[in-house]
Amino acid sequence: MGETDETGETGRTDGTGGTGRTAETRYGDFVRVRREGHVAELVLDRPAAMNAISTEVARSLTAACAALAGADGGDGADVRATVLTSTHERAFCVGADLKERGSLGDAELGRQRPVTRAAYTAVLELPMPTVAAVHGFALGGGYELALSCDLILADATAVVGLPEVSVGVVPGGGGTQLLPRRVGAARAAELIFTAARVPAAEAAEKGLVDILVPEGEDRAEALALAARIAANSPVGLRAAKRALRLGHGLDLRTGLDIEDAAWRTVAFSGDRAEGVAAFNEKRAPRWPGL
Repeated sequence: MGETDETGETGRTDGTGGTGRTAETRYGDFVRVRREGHVAELVLDRPAAMNAISTEVARSLTAACAALAGADGGDGADVRATVLTSTHERAFCVGADLKERGSLGDAELGRQRPVTRAAYTAVLELPMPTVAAVHGFALGGGYELALSCDLILADATAVVGLPEVSVGVVPGGGGTQLLPRRVGAARAAELIFTAARVPAAEAAEKGLVDILVPEGEDRAEALALAARIAANSPVGLRAAKRALRLGHGLDLRTGLDIEDAAWRTVAFSGDRAEGVAAFNEKRAPRWPGL
């Protein structure tokens, strides 16, 4: 059966899922989730608008992430890594749908804000490691979606930036908080205040993206990276992500307490027992997982 998103629309599922098999579910008209084994691909699929984030796209993203996280009873518990991709040839995502925004009055814009904020939060709070596969334009909210992932892999065509002040707004998908954590306060201020659009090579040099690959190889390389991640303990991966996220920016003692809590989550799990046994028996582990 397909997933049902929060708008009441029913997703359509193709394939049977499971290891080595591919399943696909649609959330609304513009978001898809593909599953192959323990890797999920969260696909932005609004090519006619370069994946601009409308109210509908935001709702669909939130619903898809809820399924991946298992929050709505979805089958995301055995997903060990997620890759965020785009179907548009020249853009990852150009940010907010400014045509829709231009049609909204102040009251409507105020009502839309929690919907769009929930979408960015849903990506940021996915419990498994996430990789953004970026090509072409990743601007404004599009770059913020990438910043919400744990790693950003970009191809040589990528152009990233937070140009919101050039159209009279400010980053609203986490950019003012996530970018300084990545590149430092001064560099983030320069990029945001100047509304700079940064090409791939410079973005890699400045730490705006993590991995640079040749043109056209972002999706394949990101999925390959996700597969390498997914070979590891699902309990360990999620615990490590929690420790990295929760401990960032805290004093060392508090951070070490967070790490200790993550260690205890894994130390008494079936994954730890299986990992030790597999190492001693010189075989690949068969993770019992979550």
